[in-house]
Formats: sequence, C-alpha cells, structure tokens
Amino acid sequence: MSPVVRRAVIVLAVIGFASAAVSTYVHYQLVRDPGYTSFCDINDSVSCTQVYLSRFGSVRGIPVALLGAFWFGLVLLLTAAGGRGSGALHENIGGYLLGLSTLGLAVVMFLGYASFMVLGAVCVLCGIVYVSVVGIFLLAGATASVPLWSIPRRLSGDLGRLFRTPVALGVAGGYLALTVAVALAFPASRQELAPGAGAVAASAPAPGSVDDGSEFERFWDAQPRVDLPVSREGEQVLVLKFNDYQCPSCAQTDLIYAPIFARYESSHPAAVRLVKLDYPLDPECNEHAPMGGHTGACEAAVAVRLARRAGRDEQMAQWLYEHQQTLSRETVRQGLADLTEMTDFDEMYEATLEAVKADIVLGDTVEVDATPTFIINGVRIKGGLQPQFFDAAIALELARAADGPASQ
Repeated sequence: MSPVVRRAVIVLAVIGFASAAVSTYVHYQLVRDPGYTSFCDINDSVSCTQVYLSRFGSVRGIPVALLGAFWFGLVLLLTAAGGRGSGALHENIGGYLLGLSTLGLAVVMFLGYASFMVLGAVCVLCGIVYVSVVGIFLLAGATASVPLWSIPRRLSGDLGRLFRTPVALGVAGGYLALTVAVALAFPASRQELAPGAGAVAASAPAPGSVDDGSEFERFWDAQPRVDLPVSREGEQVLVLKFNDYQCPSCAQTDLIYAPIFARYESSHPAAVRLVKLDYPLDPECNEHAPMGGHTGACEAAVAVRLARRAGRDEQMAQWLYEHQQTLSRETVRQGLADLTEMTDFDEMYEATLEAVKADIVLGDTVEVDATPTFIINGVRIKGGLQPQFFDAAIALELARAADGPASQ
C-alpha cells in the first residue's frame, strides 16, 4: 500500500468513524430522552431517527452505529500498523483491509437496502458511513497484493506476533475493552419502529408504575396542553393520532403501539381510546403540505373511510401501509375493490374528501406539521414517543384520572 493510498484510507476511516460516533451519540440520546429530536431529522423521508430506532438499527441491543465506529477504528489501527510494520506485515495488512472492507461493503449494502427500500427513509450520517466504506473497499481492492484464501494463515501468524508484543497487545486489548464498555453502558434500546416489529419491550413501565418524582413525569408536566373538539366517550385517556397512510413512521407506530393499546383494553376496558385523524401530507387536499411528496395520501385516507362502511378499514389501512411506495389513485382504487368489492371510489371521492379536509383543519389548529403527531389527553407529541415512554404517559394519565381533577 503506497503512502498516498494509506493516507486516503486514513482520511476515509476518520470521516466514517466520526459519522458513526455521532450516530451512536444520537442513538443514545433517542433511547434515554423521550423528548430528544435529532438534528438530522429533516422530514418523514430524511430521518436518522427512523433508521436508528428501526429493527435494523441495533443487533441484540447494540447499536449498529457503534459497531460501525469499531469497524472504522479497526481499519485505522490496521492502516497505522501497516505503515510502521515490516515488509511481510505491510503486505499482510493490505489483505486484511481487503477482507475487512469486503465484509463492511456487504453490511452497508444490506443496510442501504433496508433503509431505502424497507423503511423508505434516508439517514444522512449513515450515507456518509456508506460512502466511506465503499471508498475504503475500492482502495483496498486496488492495492491488496495477497490472495484472500491465504489471509487466515497469515492472520494466524500475525496474531501470534501480536501476543508476543506487549505494546501492540495493550493497544488492541484496550480498544476492544473500550468498545465492549460502551456497548454495556448503552441503555436498553427502544423497541424497533419498523414493519414486523414484535411486542413492546419488556422494560416498558407497567400501568401506574410511574413514580411521582420521576424524570419522565417532569418531562410530561413541562409539555403544553392543547384542546381539540373531539367528543369523549367516557374514556379516561384520549389518544389522538394525526395520520398519513403514506408515511412510514405512521405505519411503524401503528405496529409498535398496538400491543400497548391491547394491553390497556384488557386491564382497563374502555379507559383508553385511540382516535385516528387524517392529515395527509399531500398538496391535493392539504394546502399546508405543498412539499409533502405523498401524492397518494389523500386517496388513501378516502379509501380507509370508504372501507369502514364494510368494517374493513383496519385491513385497508394495513394494505396501504404495505404498498406505500406505489400508492396512486389507480392502485388505491384497485386495492379498495380487491379488499371490499366496492366499485364506487370515484363517485364517493369528493364527498369523502371533505371529511378528510375537516380533520386537516383540526390539525392546523394545533399546528401539526409532520406525521404522525399524537395528542395524549391534550399533550402534543410530534413523531410519537419511545414505546416505554408512550406506555408511561398513558399510565400516568390513568393514575391521575383515578386520583381525580386535583391531580391533573
């Protein structure tokens, strides 16, 4: 590996390490602070939060970003060792970087596919990491002078020399120990907000378990409350969700919060009610979303309302979530017909759209500018909360309702 190539690898590795480290920090803040908003959340489509907190953002509770930082650090250590080592080690390091970068390329290709095609979201910091990995792979592939099949044999010999070199062993051991310590110190990860996610994390607070002096309660009490003219039906906790059926986060929160609502329905029948209101980010019916980009969202909202006539609105919503990338007037019309055998979509469209617009007006009164936006007994939460905190918010409101008006 020439000095020029080595410097280029080091630059890319430093850039990648910095991006992965910042990603790890953002992921940490998202897990520990229910009110944290990432600086790289621009809109529904460009959102680090969606990626970090999806099922692709962690491996057994360890953030993928932290594993990426470890990978880049290892590349830096190997590159530094190659520049200071003997001729044989210098030659071997090129092969190690090629093997390591091949593995890294496979991982980022999978993560890129998961981000763009499955989640429908773009993470700016992740993109920087992807570009850095690809660059290192190309440089390593162009300069490596040892066959890949010989790497295991060469690695065995170099590891033996590593264990006989106290300084090198100390550096390698210290780096590994530091990474493990950071992983162990990472708080319990938020349950995945992604299609196919399972039940709510076991660490979520049980109903009524929120301490009066808890940090979450202080956060909750600091939030302003709004009032919307939505009729009450005797429930103690009313949860409003301003929803867009073409919004990936709306689909994800539907899946991840469903077990929470189901559990409260079992433990506190009729005490907690969820009301979904339409707020399509589609300029066709929402003048406050000129750049919304969800060009099938108005049709989707109408389809769910029409499907409700046959008691198939939940099935229609699920179909829409699963086909978000291809929603259009034609596909929505066909989806409604397939699910309900209704063929009057066009005839009923304009009249039904007026009801959708009425929900949009309600959203505008409380300054909804993104979906999903939740309102829990008047407390507005843009984008939702981590599941354990969403659960805790309902538990807190239930407990206060049981204590009477004085506790509100």
